[in-house]
Amino acid sequence: MLKEFKDFAMKGNLIDIAVAFVMGAAFNKVVTSFTAGIVSPLIGLIFKSDFNDLKYVITPGTADEAGNVTGEIAVLYGSFLTSLIDFIIVAFVMFMIIKAVNKTKKKEEPAPPAGPSDNDLLKEIRDALKK
Repeated sequence: MLKEFKDFAMKGNLIDIAVAFVMGAAFNKVVTSFTAGIVSPLIGLIFKSDFNDLKYVITPGTADEAGNVTGEIAVLYGSFLTSLIDFIIVAFVMFMIIKAVNKTKKKEEPAPPAGPSDNDLLKEIRDALKK
């Protein structure tokens, strides 16, 4: 069983998937940083607030002496929109990568035209022998 597991784990496509997973995780951090550091502040200018702090308060909480709010119930739509922007950026980049890979793939040449079938050849031979 251990040998079977080793064979399975060392297959080329499994290692490719592992490398792709690690690179995807790193790319996700880059996109999250881009969205949080560049996109969110620019969108925040439109809303005149920090984009990640946008929320719809359903039940207001109470503030203590230090200014911390407790008991607040709110819909954090700014955080959701940030995640949605991250997803759209990652999906678009993946689309562009797949499109580029498909362009570089070797295009299959069309199959050569099929010659006459065996029956056609036999008919030609028969006709030639009749003459």
